[in-house]
Amino acid sequence: MIVVHIPDAFIPLPQAAVYWIIALIFIALALRWARAEMREEKVPLVAVLAAGIFAIQAVNVPIPWGTSGHMMGAALAAVVLGSPFAAVFVLTLVLIVQGVLFGDGGITVMGANIINMGVVGGFVGYYSYQGLNRVFKNPYPSAFVAAWFSLLVAALVCAVEMAIAGTFPLGLGLFSMGLYHAVIGVIEGAITAAALYLIFTARPDLISTSEGVTA
Repeated sequence: MIVVHIPDAFIPLPQAAVYWIIALIFIALALRWARAEMREEKVPLVAVLAAGIFAIQAVNVPIPWGTSGHMMGAALAAVVLGSPFAAVFVLTLVLIVQGVLFGDGGITVMGANIINMGVVGGFVGYYSYQGLNRVFKNPYPSAFVAAWFSLLVAALVCAVEMAIAGTFPLGLGLFSMGLYHAVIGVIEGAITAAALYLIFTARPDLISTSEGVTA
């Protein structure tokens, strides 16, 4: 099992088709977000985020029992661009390139991969950040925890999908994916907080976070 890049044949086609339908609904909503919010000055930022997310996802960390894990970047995209649909948009672009050109993640199961990373990662990361920022009154620890939590939840959702598909035992999947991604999530949180700080320092006008970022 590989989170979140599930290969072809790990999920039965009928189940994969359901995930594709759900993913397409969110992709359509993400495209609507892009048409409404993607101003000309945001295009370079989206490109840089997509390239950075592609790069951090390329680093796979081996996990026992045939699994591997990697960082995700969905929370970073959602927080910087100010919407969970931004994460769906960016992660969908990244996953298409990875799956079609590099064979990283299957085509038939790409709907599940988009749900895990873009939808779950983006929505959990964004709304966790919003809630934590109201408590901490500081965007950087809020971004750290939100990114860590989004990766953990996405990993657990992937484990549940694999159990439903009959590919991997639920208990072992939740334990191995949860434990290792809780550790990997520390790196993801640090990268997310650091990237948010660097973007704010260089171009605060590009950050769309409604809660406001203060140095």
